[in-house]
Amino acid sequence: MLMRQLGINGPAVSALGLGCMGMSDFYGPADRAESIATIHAALDAGITLLDTGDFYGMGHNELLLHEALNGRNRDEVFIAVKFGALRTPGGSFVGFDGRPAAVKTFLAYTLQRLGTEYIDLYQPARLDPTVPIEDTIGAISEMVQAGYVRHIGLSEVGAETIRRAHAVHPIAWLQIEYSLLSRGIEAEILPTVRQLGIAVSAYGVLSRGLLSGHWSTERSQEAQDFRSHLPRFLGENLQRNLSLVEALRHIAHTHNATVAQVAIAWVLSRGTDLIPLIGARRRERLTEALGALELHLSQADLAQIEATIPPEAVAGDRYDAGQMAILDSER
Repeated sequence: MLMRQLGINGPAVSALGLGCMGMSDFYGPADRAESIATIHAALDAGITLLDTGDFYGMGHNELLLHEALNGRNRDEVFIAVKFGALRTPGGSFVGFDGRPAAVKTFLAYTLQRLGTEYIDLYQPARLDPTVPIEDTIGAISEMVQAGYVRHIGLSEVGAETIRRAHAVHPIAWLQIEYSLLSRGIEAEILPTVRQLGIAVSAYGVLSRGLLSGHWSTERSQEAQDFRSHLPRFLGENLQRNLSLVEALRHIAHTHNATVAQVAIAWVLSRGTDLIPLIGARRRERLTEALGALELHLSQADLAQIEATIPPEAVAGDRYDAGQMAILDSER
């Protein structure tokens, strides 16, 4: 497995991470046994990075990881956890909580659900606009000093917030959406993290399935699948975006690769400080994603890909208007 380093002095993790969110939430029903088998297959393939959140299925995802990691060497796995999202019993989101006392409480429950004595990387899922980021990061820093957390991350925040947080405690990575269809970080955020020596944990590298090569206008969506509310998956936007996928498919065929593999390889090519997260829920999708590590794109290939899908080509925002409004990274 190819390895990549978190920041200047951080640990090495696998160049691909497994994002576990879809095994518990947001994309409709998932098969528990297949989810655990997929986690096992990822570990056996050399993936060391597992990404979860305490609000994925309201604790379900952490309990699933606990079960999947039973009998495994804890020190050989890097577990990243997001916290702070507030939800109702019905699953609705009702805000974010970054207060120091809440940070420590969330962490206590996470440690219990995961059955571990420490979290490798802990990060607020979003910026709490009512709490200075210095206070939130300061509370996590106290947990680092106490031995409950190894490294601190950020998620979906802008350049100013990154600098303020990093001044309190070294930030190991910024987790943010980045793909051929979502390149907003390139203007200001990516230069900032690189200047500070912070890695990027890139989620949505397949744009939530659009770039998987397996989506179509005929595909029915479960009521629990939040993509049914995302602008890129609706109406004419979907048709436009799928036409981009078909153009990318022609390039993929010349490499005897799949659309997903080309999309992942493109993110890998953007720098050794980028670590794509693969949201595979089944072993077959994991195997396909791992094939991207064997795909070597030349400068000519990259130029052709970016000419085929320029940054402005995508139709629709990555979230609905309400969710876009709370993203510090989009301000």
